[in-house]
Amino acid sequence: MIRSLFFAPANRPDLVVKFPRFSADCNVIDLEDGTPDAEKASARAALAETVKSAREAGLQGMLAVRVNVPDSPHYLADLEAAFACDIDAVVIPKLETPAQAQAAVHWLEHGSQSAERKPMLIGGIESVRGVLNAVDICDNTPGLGAVYFGAEDFAADIGGRRTREGDEVATARGWVVMAARAAGLIALDQAVLDIRDDALFTQDASRGCDMGYQGKICVAPAQVALANAAFSPTPEEVEYARRLVATYEEATARGIGTIDFEGKMVDGPLLKRSQAVLAAAGEA
Repeated sequence: MIRSLFFAPANRPDLVVKFPRFSADCNVIDLEDGTPDAEKASARAALAETVKSAREAGLQGMLAVRVNVPDSPHYLADLEAAFACDIDAVVIPKLETPAQAQAAVHWLEHGSQSAERKPMLIGGIESVRGVLNAVDICDNTPGLGAVYFGAEDFAADIGGRRTREGDEVATARGWVVMAARAAGLIALDQAVLDIRDDALFTQDASRGCDMGYQGKICVAPAQVALANAAFSPTPEEVEYARRLVATYEEATARGIGTIDFEGKMVDGPLLKRSQAVLAAAGEA
């Protein structure tokens, strides 16, 4: 589960060591947008020490590094530095084709042969071309475990306006989650930049959850808890799922495939949804 993806700039190790305070599922040391151009090289040189400091601070969630974009002069050096560290994932922003990730794929397949585990790749789909190629990216990038939709970069690329409701990116948002879920990948939803508007974040997270997203980008510490809550089943949802699964299994044992459960006709699809709720709650 990655319910929350939280970033801190790579050139600010004083912020990175605060990761454990916020309990994000995935904590990202950001060499890209969060680190100014003039400090990218020094931040990369200090990356191993920054990662070590995060681990020593008592981090419980995943630890990742976001590298610079694939056409950046920093990209290959970032990958080399990231894969040399004790991390769980490498985040590649602004993917537009599977070919752009091939350097990272090469590192996964041929880099450290002695590594007991290899970091997974998390890809950002953040441009018009990236959205149009989302199915190809999700289906044909070995090692890709999750993708996120970057609404702000997408809106800037297409030249549209951003609104509070976000209807202008709804089609792209839906296309990315469909591509991810069809490929069996974790789908992470867009950021909300209004960092003091908790109601907007919760509303947007709920909408993303309804669409099929499983987590969300967080750009402020307070958003982490909101995301974790939004993408976790409530006790009421878990209890309902338990009752439904137990009743359905008892009925199918008697040769009945569709049942009337608490006023709703239930068959395979609703059973699958309830099983997913129980899985998200840590129950088989």
